[in-house]
Amino acid sequence: MPVFSPHRLLLRVRRAQRPPAAGAAVLATAILSVGLRLTGHEALSRISLALAGAAWLALGADFVVRLLWERERWLAEAGTPGALTAVAATTVLGTRVSALGRQSLAEALLALAAALWPVLLAVVVRHWRRRMRGAVFLCCVATQGLAVLAAALARAEATAWLAHTALVLFWLGLVLYCLALARFDRRQIAEGAGDQWVAGGALAISALAGATLLDAEGGGLYLWNADDRGVLRSVTVALLVLDLVCYAVLLAAEVRWPRPYYDVCRWATVFPMGMTATATLSVAAAVDVPWLKGPGRVLLWVAVAAWLTVAVGALAAVRGGEGGASVRSRAPR
Repeated sequence: MPVFSPHRLLLRVRRAQRPPAAGAAVLATAILSVGLRLTGHEALSRISLALAGAAWLALGADFVVRLLWERERWLAEAGTPGALTAVAATTVLGTRVSALGRQSLAEALLALAAALWPVLLAVVVRHWRRRMRGAVFLCCVATQGLAVLAAALARAEATAWLAHTALVLFWLGLVLYCLALARFDRRQIAEGAGDQWVAGGALAISALAGATLLDAEGGGLYLWNADDRGVLRSVTVALLVLDLVCYAVLLAAEVRWPRPYYDVCRWATVFPMGMTATATLSVAAAVDVPWLKGPGRVLLWVAVAAWLTVAVGALAAVRGGEGGASVRSRAPR
């Protein structure tokens, strides 16, 4: 991966006046780090983790600055679905940190995300309306991100209550997905600027949460009886199948209605691609279906290529001093 400046990315986002999109960039980079680790590319995974961590810190600093000195704008942005990328990015970053064995830091990230989640979720849901963009599915993504991190920590520290909490969040995330689906503008499949892919990304992280819950018993815990495990396994596989179908539909729509211009919302295309690859690899291991690893690797490198393409577009936009996105959507945010 080429050198990527999180500060330049945040500058691009600020100029576009859509700061929540910066969270999608962090999320995209962090999930690629998780996927690269699963495929044995540890060096690339750590580089991605370092980039995601640096961008997360810069995003956090920007968050504090807006909260203290631009309160009205902060409140307005907190009501948009994109604000939930802060929670999702924190949880995915924490999941990768947990895999490094840094459980105390992962716990701190889980605590931070858990504190932000109910506040932002309540504000965002109050602003829901009909015919919304794909970012509406971030309510599910943020919730399932908490489930993934909690389940990962449950396995690492043999803590049963964390796994049971993660299971509750898993089912709640699916309920939120259904509610968001009722408000999603289907025209976004043809017209969206990039965040229409979150519809698939939410399914992908739900499948990843299911796989992580199945793996949680590997930490020496007895969590699920045979019936519970069977249901969880079936739902996880079904979610992955739905995600792959959604991926194919969205990819076909990109070919049918090409949108070749850079838009900051394209980061919300990259993270569902990376999430689908990571979910495929994780489900393959959790349900013991080895042949899924091949497609998972292919999807991962497609996501890496998409990351590089969007990163180049973001840096070019910064150097060109563009103020807004090239692609506009008519649906409410």
